[in-house]
Amino acid sequence: MKTTLSLKPAEVNKDWVLIDAEGLVLGRLAVIIANRLRGKHKPQFTPHVDCGDNVVVINADKIRVTGNKADQSVFYYHTGYAGGIKGRSIRQRLEGKHPESVVEKAVERMITRGPLQRQQMKHLYVYAGASHPHDGQQPKSLDVGALNSKNRRV
Repeated sequence: MKTTLSLKPAEVNKDWVLIDAEGLVLGRLAVIIANRLRGKHKPQFTPHVDCGDNVVVINADKIRVTGNKADQSVFYYHTGYAGGIKGRSIRQRLEGKHPESVVEKAVERMITRGPLQRQQMKHLYVYAGASHPHDGQQPKSLDVGALNSKNRRV
């Protein structure tokens, strides 16, 4: 009789994955990153254990957004003062100081909230440019554009 495998935190093997986001659609990219962070691509996936990989995303400032979402989709935040709610569109964020925050927020909203989400989000490293400081970990490149033709919009 077989029993269900339940992974323990000490038994987890984390790989390093490098994703080049240049020309990729934001939502489709975020789904793939979220699944890698959670570990759902692994056969020994356990929902209550952080068994996902470490994901490095480069060229986050060159992602694409389909339709009119670049101008219509708004990220809201609060300054902490009364009446201090503000909003910025995706286009404003991509052209602003931290364009990598668009990818981080999209992935964060696709992972189940709670303490496990905060632990998994620490394994996501997003960089606006093509360089990253994780060469020592020897990340394996994942070609997201080749997984599905819809991932890349021309």
